[in-house]
Amino acid sequence: MTFTESEGRNGDKLLFTPGPLTTSASVKAAMSRDLGSRDGEFMAVIQNIRAELLRIAGQAEDSIYSAIPIQGSGTYGIEATLSSIVPPDGRLLIIINGAYGKRITQIAAVHKIAFTTLVYPENRTPDLDAIEAALQAEPSITHVAVVHCETTTGILNPIREIGEIVAHNERIFFVDAMSSFGGVPLDMAAASIDYLVSSSNKCIEGVPGFSFVLARKTALSATEGYARTVSLDLFAQWRALESGGQFRFTPPTHTMLAFNQALAELAAEGGVSGRAMRYQANHEALVEGMRALGFREFLTPEQQSDIITTYYYPNDPNFDFERFYRGLSARGYVIYPGKLADLPCFRIGSIGRVFPSDMVGLLAAITDVLRELGIVIPAGLASTENRP
Repeated sequence: MTFTESEGRNGDKLLFTPGPLTTSASVKAAMSRDLGSRDGEFMAVIQNIRAELLRIAGQAEDSIYSAIPIQGSGTYGIEATLSSIVPPDGRLLIIINGAYGKRITQIAAVHKIAFTTLVYPENRTPDLDAIEAALQAEPSITHVAVVHCETTTGILNPIREIGEIVAHNERIFFVDAMSSFGGVPLDMAAASIDYLVSSSNKCIEGVPGFSFVLARKTALSATEGYARTVSLDLFAQWRALESGGQFRFTPPTHTMLAFNQALAELAAEGGVSGRAMRYQANHEALVEGMRALGFREFLTPEQQSDIITTYYYPNDPNFDFERFYRGLSARGYVIYPGKLADLPCFRIGSIGRVFPSDMVGLLAAITDVLRELGIVIPAGLASTENRP
């Protein structure tokens, strides 16, 4: 398969968001078929998806892990996992440096799961010594949860180092890899991860409709009876897939057909390493152009992933984000609002079926909209100047 930057988008706007993403024409076309949920052809699709997910995680099909697709968005997958794996007397240590870490506390609270938190500013990675100290101080902690790429800002957390600490202290390690899986190289076993969750509409470049859990078999086997819901029972879903190759309830057939095609395109691009190179090129083109326009990133380059970048609003009274957003949307480019509680900012994603040339187009549109708003920003202002 040959990849080009001309995808025949049929007038669709380009999405520079953390998901849903711009998808290829062939991924969209894969949804045009109707297959029965118990049809042998569809069951083969499920089997292939499960095997490919393990390979992306650096594992063989017969590895110590199992891939479990589950209906719903990424948050459904996170809730399914956390509500199914923590025993009634367990305690969760939640490491937080963004909105999605905070969401884990909401899930735990609703399901009456005891938890302890370690909270850091959105522009700081977790303190490894503090994690070690917390596990030593609280023997009641059974599980540790962290977000790999916190899409609040785009910061990339050190999950391998955290995993070593968790494994050394004989706890279970849960990773929300929603915005990184498939776009950041990862070996689950090397990172001592017991459970990892991501979704169909992120770096693998499928469409929304299901999430998936990669689970260490020995850990999951011990959780029978822990589930706090029926539809989100991870152990029951795993058992159904293992015994009959089927979902327990109606699967998102069209979404899974699209995802199966997206997996083939990921492989054709050179796997995760090949895709990561494109995302890096996208990010570098974006950062260079935004700095030339005077925009400043929230994170330092050392903290920043290639997935999504958070920018401060320009210091100009004429800047209005809603007008900025609408102006870009009218030109065919969709960005994302900020998610920081105290700072005015917005976000631009580098993932999905977009290329460096698309970033150049976005930058040209941003320039046009700034002029339309009457904003003059000194060209060439370094993003690190006057950083708060």
